[in-house]
Amino acid sequence: MTNISSARTAPIAGEADPLDFTPVPFTVKRYGGWTPDRQRKFIYHLSRIGIVSAAAKAVGMSRNSAYKLRERVGAESFADAWDFAIDLGHGNAEDHAITRAIDGYTVPYFYGGRLRGEIRRYDNRLLLASLAARSCLLYTSPSPRDRQKS
Repeated sequence: MTNISSARTAPIAGEADPLDFTPVPFTVKRYGGWTPDRQRKFIYHLSRIGIVSAAAKAVGMSRNSAYKLRERVGAESFADAWDFAIDLGHGNAEDHAITRAIDGYTVPYFYGGRLRGEIRRYDNRLLLASLAARSCLLYTSPSPRDRQKS
C-alpha cells in the first residue's frame, strides 16, 4: 500500500488533481440537496477522514443520500474523486494512528483538584492494529477498480 497522504500534498505541475471533479448534475435545484459546493466539501472531508458517514454528516447530509448520489447517471467523475478521497483519507488516518502510537499523546495529571503536570501515554494496540491492517492490505488481491485499469 502506498502512503498517499505523505506522498501527495498537492498535484504535481501538469498533473490533474484527482480530487477535482465535475459535480453530479441535477435538473431541479433543492435548497437542502447535493449542491455542487456541498459535493466538493463532501469530497474534501472524505479525503481527510476516509469515512463516508462522517464526511456526509460534516456537510449536513446522510450516508444513504451520498451513496445514492454516487450511483446517479453522470456521477462518474464524482465516483472517481470519491475513490481517491477514500484512499487518501485512509492514508491520513493510518499516518495519524502510527504517529500517535509512536510519539504518544499527553494527558493532564490532576492531584488535589489542581493541574500538576502532564503524562505522556503510548497506544501500542493502535500501532499493532495499524501494522496488522497494513500487512493485510499487502497480501490481498487488487480491488475490482485496479483490475479494470490493467
